Amino acid sequence: MLTVAKKELKIVWLSVKYNVMREMINRASFLMNVIFMILNNASFIIQWMILFQLKKDIGGYEMNDVLTLWALTASTFGISRIFFCGAFQLPNLIMNGKLDAFLVQPKNTLLSVCCSSISTSAIGDLLYGYLVIILFNFSIQRLLLFTYFTVLGGITLTVFAVIVGSSSFLIVRGDILADNLNGAMINFSTYPEGIFKGTVRFLLYTIIPVGIVNYLPILVLREFKMIYLIAVTAFAVVLTVLAFWVFEKGLKRYSSSNLMSARI
Repeated sequence: MLTVAKKELKIVWLSVKYNVMREMINRASFLMNVIFMILNNASFIIQWMILFQLKKDIGGYEMNDVLTLWALTASTFGISRIFFCGAFQLPNLIMNGKLDAFLVQPKNTLLSVCCSSISTSAIGDLLYGYLVIILFNFSIQRLLLFTYFTVLGGITLTVFAVIVGSSSFLIVRGDILADNLNGAMINFSTYPEGIFKGTVRFLLYTIIPVGIVNYLPILVLREFKMIYLIAVTAFAVVLTVLAFWVFEKGLKRYSSSNLMSARI
């Protein structure tokens, strides 16, 4: 089991390495994508600074909390799109019968799909998250916890995308459902938890698990609580197992397009 896990992790690392190398063929374009994404994220700091001049706290969050929330959202988005961007293209691969090239490879099909592409600008998201933590809210403990939640959050965003993307095995235009739910995960995670009430708040801890990916980690970063750390970790593990199960079940309903293509 351990040997298999090490082999799969090595494959993931090599896939990301080659994807980055391919993107860096045009270094000017690569650097501009990264830099402009950092600047784009940083521009929202001005918006929140203005809002906090009008009100001391928003939804129970102060300025430092919002900065941390945006940093965590950006970094988890970055991890998911740097290492596993292919997961977000899963509906298109299923609908157009393009999984064939992945099925013939001598490695785990789902991991192969997830690691098949990279978003260059996501590197800017990841760097932005760490820049915010280091510049505005730094401590060794907080940085270590932030890194832990970034990795867990990135994995959770990815497996969530796999689960909703696998709906394309069952329904026509499952890509619309997947795109909307993946978009909701990011959009809701940029606002303080306290502004959501009732049904919406319930949905953010269930159907769209922003609360577990972003809000609970913010509470831990504010004041360390082991119960929340365990809850976030357990949720990521359970959702990952569920994603592999859902994908394997859906794969049995997959219809090949008989496309003659290969991946290296």
